[in-house]
Amino acid sequence: MSKLSPGTLLETLDWIPRQRIAPLRRLDLLTLEDLIRHLPRRYEDRRTFDRFPTDPSEIPVCVCGTVLKTSYRRFGPRRIFEAILEDESLGVLGGTLTLRWYNMPWVRNMICTAQRLVVFGKPRDRSRKIVMEHPEFEEIDEMEPSSIHFNRITPVHAAGDGITPKALRELVHRALIETNLKAIDHLLPLEDETLSTQSWHAVHFPTTIEECESARRQLIREIFFGIQLILCSRHGTVRRSGGVSRPGTGLLWEQLEASLPFNPTESQRSVFEEISTDMADSSRMNRLLQGDVGSGKTLVALRAMIQSHESGWQAALMAPTQILAEQHYLNFRRLLDPLGIPVALRTANRNEETGAAGLPGLLNKKTSGGLVIGTHALLFEGSEFDRLGLVVIDEQHKFGVAQRMRLIDRADKPDVLVMTATPIPRTITQTLYGDLDVSILREKPAGRGRVTTAVREDGKRQAIVDFLKAEVAAGRQAYIVYPLVDESEKLVAKAATAESKKWAELLAPATVGLIHGRMDAETKDRVMHEFRCGTLSVLVSTTVIEVGVDVPNATIMLIEEAGRFGLAQMHQLRGRIGRGTHRSWCILMHDGKNAQSLEKLRILEQSNNGFEIAEADLRLRGPGDLMGSAQTGLPDFGPGDLVRDGDLMSEARQTAQKILTDDPDLALPLHASMRAYVKKNQIAAELSDS
Repeated sequence: MSKLSPGTLLETLDWIPRQRIAPLRRLDLLTLEDLIRHLPRRYEDRRTFDRFPTDPSEIPVCVCGTVLKTSYRRFGPRRIFEAILEDESLGVLGGTLTLRWYNMPWVRNMICTAQRLVVFGKPRDRSRKIVMEHPEFEEIDEMEPSSIHFNRITPVHAAGDGITPKALRELVHRALIETNLKAIDHLLPLEDETLSTQSWHAVHFPTTIEECESARRQLIREIFFGIQLILCSRHGTVRRSGGVSRPGTGLLWEQLEASLPFNPTESQRSVFEEISTDMADSSRMNRLLQGDVGSGKTLVALRAMIQSHESGWQAALMAPTQILAEQHYLNFRRLLDPLGIPVALRTANRNEETGAAGLPGLLNKKTSGGLVIGTHALLFEGSEFDRLGLVVIDEQHKFGVAQRMRLIDRADKPDVLVMTATPIPRTITQTLYGDLDVSILREKPAGRGRVTTAVREDGKRQAIVDFLKAEVAAGRQAYIVYPLVDESEKLVAKAATAESKKWAELLAPATVGLIHGRMDAETKDRVMHEFRCGTLSVLVSTTVIEVGVDVPNATIMLIEEAGRFGLAQMHQLRGRIGRGTHRSWCILMHDGKNAQSLEKLRILEQSNNGFEIAEADLRLRGPGDLMGSAQTGLPDFGPGDLVRDGDLMSEARQTAQKILTDDPDLALPLHASMRAYVKKNQIAAELSDS
């Protein structure tokens, strides 16, 4: 029997039930190749099952048992369906496990007594009873063939409304039999053609874990290579996209550096040179600057902006918040006013300009060479530039991709420097910023105060209050950070608004202020000004102070319910202290009930190295949660994992770079199947269009 083409439409096949076509379309599965490339998200070893859990765990387990009984009840506004699963493998000694679903009444129509189920989920402790809440489940029918569902390593594919993992498994199995697998293109040449057929079967229906892993890595290697080929090609395209040499003279920077009360670090000097060389080159600069909190990125950016100014071009710095934009503006004015370099501030609420007498407005189209600091307001009408030579994007992960591109994709093709104080693991940098050159600041300026981090349980609160009182009485200032602005009915967590009143009473006569993201800009400005000036001794806040706030006299940070924050975010918050010469303390409060949260907090207690913390955060939370995939454009890699498969991403990047170095004009070889993948991939789609 002849095999079908991979491009065959699923709706033309009589062995696919008509009622499955719409659910398959919702999963973007239109052809046989789409179905074959819909790889399993995990596997269950249904040859042997886990024992029924007796303790809670964050590690999911896969168990098999028979439904002993079911119940359905209302509890206030919630509807609860429960099934008691019995572990029949132990006979009369068999244990039971409670399965529970909230507000999902249709589940009771799918489960009944005497059914045999395979169940996958995390065991939780609920009132001294082990419960799986909303577990995945699949009925095992003893009367049907079990070759692809049971007594084997069983694939579990991502399913959707109208189609179950079991139904998808059956369709994929049939597609592997019917399709000419050799006709599915590969970007990377295979050593043996039979590997193509074998790898598709092995990745869906492996006979051993080793066979599955080998096939999975082969397919991931291809996906990663496709992404890196796009990114590396984009890097070359941007570099060749009409850049202008902006060498500057270096004289103004020499004057400014001579006035600084400190010497730049060796790391800063090295990065100065990298950026200056890029800007002086006729190719366009497209560079990422990474540095831990307090490593001096702003000074590096200022030097680049001065070089643009000396070359007769404007420079713009876009910050994610008005607080940070105004801080940059004030700091730049303090340094640049003596040199006569004009600076302008553009935010939604403020519109200020300074400079030599008689200088026209910096954003007037007749003006060149000015420095402009702003927020998103730089993107909108009224913020015209005539000769924009450099765009600096501070804390770039706070901006959406489209927002960044509005400044970058200008007709005057400015040099681009994006900065982040959130150290990014190498594999994410290679993927998310693979089209940029990378500079890293690896040391902090001398003279910064040492920060000691301590994890403390709520029972130690009175001692902490006494410590805060003593430090404030000695003239120091403190931040107290909460996860919420206001109290919530949905989340049991402390909120800044309510707690600020309690702290005002506890710390009296010290002055206590409140700041959060819902305040209007004028109120936030006033509160931050009072804290900077020392009028306020304590600032109760949400994470609105996470980025860029610089108050050298602030030496204490108390983070309430610290387990609710990510590692990288807490490290950013911790970076708000230790910015002066005094010793500083970061106190992480927790209730002691969650062992996993406590383990996370201990990492911060033991390390002040942002890059180490970023790697730990990646392992704990994964790349999507760590970077915020909606904002960053970090793609879903299907079976690939940046933690587990980081070596393959590095290998793919090296291969792509070599190919494009050997032949810079190589056309991007995106065959039809790869374009289908790229279409679902925000980064790749953006880059391939340029």
